[in-house]
Amino acid sequence: MRLTLLVFSAILFSLSGFSQNAEGTFNKAEDLFANGMYQEASELYSKVIAADPENVNAYLRRGFCNSVLQNYDGAIADFSFVIDKHSKHPFAYLSRGSAYIKKEEFKTALIDFERVLNIDPKNQEAYNNRGWAKNGLGLFKEACKDWKTSKKLGNEEAKLILKNNHCK
Repeated sequence: MRLTLLVFSAILFSLSGFSQNAEGTFNKAEDLFANGMYQEASELYSKVIAADPENVNAYLRRGFCNSVLQNYDGAIADFSFVIDKHSKHPFAYLSRGSAYIKKEEFKTALIDFERVLNIDPKNQEAYNNRGWAKNGLGLFKEACKDWKTSKKLGNEEAKLILKNNHCK
């Protein structure tokens, strides 16, 4: 019994150290991310994921790095992991939808923005991005409606889009 407790204690100690190591790596990745060093940050987020395969935050942040680095397939995979774990995570849907727009997969992007609006009907960024998806599909009047709604909700980008695209 005493040997079992010692082994169990050693396992817990090693796991807690392992977790602290992953947390330290995550914090270093966050610093790199904040300083615009996305490739380096992505590599550290990958190390966190290797140490803790269920770390949703590491997947989310690595996905954002992948988007900035124009690795849209990698970003979509990371955001999809987050969505699989948390089906009502609006930021993951927004980010994945944006990656789909970059790949010009406008119909798929539209689905993600619809999901965001089902979760958060007043999400100004979802309206704005859904406008881009609709615009990509040639649905200019519908895109304008979304940009107008986004503007009403306070989105600054939507104001510029409306000014430059001559929506009526």
